[in-house]
Amino acid sequence: MPSFIELYVDQGATFNHVIDISDDLTNANVNIAGSIVRSQMRRSYFSQNASANITCTITDASNGQIGLAMTGDYTADIKAGRYVFDVELTSSSGSIQRLLEGIITVTPRVTR
Repeated sequence: MPSFIELYVDQGATFNHVIDISDDLTNANVNIAGSIVRSQMRRSYFSQNASANITCTITDASNGQIGLAMTGDYTADIKAGRYVFDVELTSSSGSIQRLLEGIITVTPRVTR
């Protein structure tokens, strides 16, 4: 079962978040070398189109570390509000696993 978290994005600000993938039984970090990671956020689980694509980078494959990011210019164009998101990992064998899911709240920008 994927982990559930709540994240906050300040509209118009750079967003960076690091997640560590660990084994549920042993709590040891998982080697994700050769994998591909992707993430999207949507207004609801049933939305046809993604509201934003979150840039995912494997920052330390042997220790299961993934970086999530969006630039300030990109977050400036996202309407303030609550969104759902998930992070999926495609292994080198082609199997897909949902690593993380949750809510992202985009807080409105005041200073422009």
